[in-house]
Amino acid sequence: MKSYLIGLIGSGIATSLSPALHQAEAVHHRLPYVYRLLDTAVLREDVGDLLRAARRMGFDGLNITHPHKQTVIDHLDELSPDAARLGAVNTVVFAGERAVGHNTDGSGFAESFARGLPGAPVGRVVQLGAGGAGAAVAHALLGLGAGALTLADVDAGRAARLAAELTARFGAGRARPAVPGDLPGLLPGADGLVNATPVGMEGHPGLPVPAGLLRPGLWVADIVYRPLDTELLRRARAAGCRTLDGGGMVVFQAAHAFRLFTGLTPDTERMLAHLKDLSHA
Repeated sequence: MKSYLIGLIGSGIATSLSPALHQAEAVHHRLPYVYRLLDTAVLREDVGDLLRAARRMGFDGLNITHPHKQTVIDHLDELSPDAARLGAVNTVVFAGERAVGHNTDGSGFAESFARGLPGAPVGRVVQLGAGGAGAAVAHALLGLGAGALTLADVDAGRAARLAAELTARFGAGRARPAVPGDLPGLLPGADGLVNATPVGMEGHPGLPVPAGLLRPGLWVADIVYRPLDTELLRRARAAGCRTLDGGGMVVFQAAHAFRLFTGLTPDTERMLAHLKDLSHA
């Protein structure tokens, strides 16, 4: 029976639940499966060096997380159509001598949204964050039928570039960058708000928007999953908003990555239950 050696490259990933999610699912498939953390903040090596080392050491694949989803691309031999379109990679499969980049964030978010916010209106959506994960979420939102998506990012140029890419794919008027400082004017007319920034993660506490902008009738989704119940989601519920946590996205993207690594179909219901247990541990 084939064994698997998988890793996660990211910065500050000591509390990641990915190893537990992958390894628990592998147990149910009776697979020898080892998942290691390769933390660039601890190892003091860049993503390219770690990717090359993982290839030499016989890893079968890697997950890639913040802040390396875009910078890893320069070190890969090939991109899947999704990864090429998004300009971001969260999964690398070593296929012979080639390192092939994939992106399962977009499909993971889309599946989580459809499951967790059924029937939510998507006429006008505001998204915070236009980085690697943000690009995947933005493409997913427009693929789900969002009529107009406004992108806000601390790097205004990055938001503008992503809006241009989305416009080229989905058509004029579907995406635009926010004017810096314009959130108070955007949210009153929005159907939904998505946080695709690190704000709210362990080590990045706080709110990505002022709590006073949250109101009934606005749905709020957060892609942060550690902690699962962020301050943004708590404030949103208190304001009467429907909410979606980042647990579904992390499970579904992990399930899609597991399939890429092994060729086997994971049980997402089992993985969702396992995430819930881990989050309460």
